[in-house]
Amino acid sequence: MACFVLQITGLIFGGIGMIGTLAATIMPQWRVSAYIGVNIVVFETIWEGLWMDCISQLGIRLQCKFYDSLLALPPPLEAFRALMCTAVVLSIISFLMAIVGVKYTHRTREDSQGISIFLLAAGVAFLLTGILVLIPVSWTAGSIIHDFYDPEVPMPLKRELGSALYVGWVSTALLIAAGAMYC
Repeated sequence: MACFVLQITGLIFGGIGMIGTLAATIMPQWRVSAYIGVNIVVFETIWEGLWMDCISQLGIRLQCKFYDSLLALPPPLEAFRALMCTAVVLSIISFLMAIVGVKYTHRTREDSQGISIFLLAAGVAFLLTGILVLIPVSWTAGSIIHDFYDPEVPMPLKRELGSALYVGWVSTALLIAAGAMYC
């Protein structure tokens, strides 16, 4: 019974982590404009994400623009896109593997070895997905913090941590917890 509760808890954590990974990938709030210095423009907020830039004016009007050229993107952004897309696909695959493993764990007793290997594979996939999400999220946060305290970066170009980074960190924690439960 305790094993079944652990499997269901891992499935819930993995499902929420999967949804969070997808949300963090899509959200444009990876970098958010910082309001510092003497010239504060508070009616306009700039968001920078993996796929688009957005400008919010007074929280009423939102204008988003997808990046024009794939070749004009900086190499880290291209790598972060690839890592996050891989993480989304891997999280879906691992979640489906976990569903099948949990479903057939209690139905069949004769092939418990095959089912336990299936659950172990789901656990390893969840752990790998958590690492894939952690890399771009933490790298972006480190870059934002470095640029924020760099005196050579002009004030209008300084950014703060966006909500997509926090969603990514929570998703990472849930995916790693789910992977640890299945392993």
